[in-house]
Amino acid sequence: MGFTRETAVERAKQDLAKRLKLSDSDISEGSVSKVDFPDMSLGAPAGGEMSAQMISTGWKIDLKANGKSYEYRADKYQLRLKGFNGSNHVIVS
Repeated sequence: MGFTRETAVERAKQDLAKRLKLSDSDISEGSVSKVDFPDMSLGAPAGGEMSAQMISTGWKIDLKANGKSYEYRADKYQLRLKGFNGSNHVIVS
């Protein structure tokens, strides 16, 4: 499966809605920016994960729900949630 900017945002919204037990329509898009991440884990390793130290270009996706902000990171191969309840999560890899 390959992501585009639009499909990564849509999948992130679906994931956040499921985690928060909300409707997709309750999730709003804050901003989406193109970013060069420092490694293949998009700067958000999950649970002691090791990753190759090479630049990975992707998107930082900021979503909002219930007055809070949530940060997703994606490239064309993967989607991650950064810092949710103190942990990073691999959504799709």
